[in-house]
Amino acid sequence: MISDKRILIVIPARGGSKGIRLKNTRKVLGVPLVIRAINIAKSITEADRIIVSTDHDDIAKISLDNGINMPFMRPKELSGDCISDWEVLEHVLTKCETLDNLQYDIIVMLQPTSPLRKKTHVMRSINNLINNDYDSVWTLSATDSKYHPLKQLIINKNDCLQLYDRKGLSIIARQQLNNVYHRNGIAYAFTRECILKQKTILGKNSGYLILEGEYISIDTEKDIENAERLMHKN
Repeated sequence: MISDKRILIVIPARGGSKGIRLKNTRKVLGVPLVIRAINIAKSITEADRIIVSTDHDDIAKISLDNGINMPFMRPKELSGDCISDWEVLEHVLTKCETLDNLQYDIIVMLQPTSPLRKKTHVMRSINNLINNDYDSVWTLSATDSKYHPLKQLIINKNDCLQLYDRKGLSIIARQQLNNVYHRNGIAYAFTRECILKQKTILGKNSGYLILEGEYISIDTEKDIENAERLMHKN
């Protein structure tokens, strides 16, 4: 607990993945991604329950072998490519509350695909949520201005080039652009009300934690190479 609030950590780790087969079991510097997430979760001694949400027997075994109780598997209907994070979190939260006969106040999501995560990132996200009475907190990274939405292009249905947003026509210098950010997948924290009542992971009153430095979210083999390079560097 933190401030008398029960904390549930959820590690979403389904077996299916398109870019890398069984991505969540792939090793980065010799350690499978799901174990890296588990190790960070276990370092959060204030957590009341840690759940690995998976539909795959190998991932379930890895979790059990690393000290995580597996009271249930993720159902098939929540294991497809188009299943949202909210659906997974809502399933885990309601199942755990029924099994444990209690309510969890804070839900933390740690995606295995972010191996550069540190305990301090998670704790700062949780404390930010509590101290500022937010519904949700996401970790973010600043987006380079050359990738700003107003500078992006699309190929339309007539196979012609056009701006993603016509407001981009008025942009001459990068100084005209507002700062934009992208989620880096390091940590998410939510209140129970955000998940069960608002039914979203981006609450009406959402906070953020902007992280300095470079973070990799694993989708491709090249991402693994880059993550290992950064981890060696650090």
